[in-house]
Amino acid sequence: MIVAIGLDIVELSRIQGVWNRHRDRFLERHFHPEELAYCLRKKDPIPSLAARFAAKEAFQKTWPEAHGWRDVWVVRRGDKPSFAFAPTLADALTQRGWRAHLSLSHSKEHAAAVVVLEASAAR
Repeated sequence: MIVAIGLDIVELSRIQGVWNRHRDRFLERHFHPEELAYCLRKKDPIPSLAARFAAKEAFQKTWPEAHGWRDVWVVRRGDKPSFAFAPTLADALTQRGWRAHLSLSHSKEHAAAVVVLEASAAR
């Protein structure tokens, strides 16, 4: 059963602007080291960073409480992106019997993410 759906779209120029003005502070505040390791290997990390920023925003739209930027992050397991969570958030998902599904996309100008929060049928 679907609990919530979150969608977010980010202009790459917005992320580029923050990157140009406050790169280190922006990266440290908003991204998990695992995300940074992946994104900063890219020739142009902006689209990947923007997609992950959108993913965090989309997840927050599905979650009933506020959480920190680095409490949820995007990982690559095989070909598909998925989420990893800080222990308190992971425990809350498990206790509720919820699972988060993630889809990312980007173009030359935008990055987008969709999150579907699903409750297991057994609950």
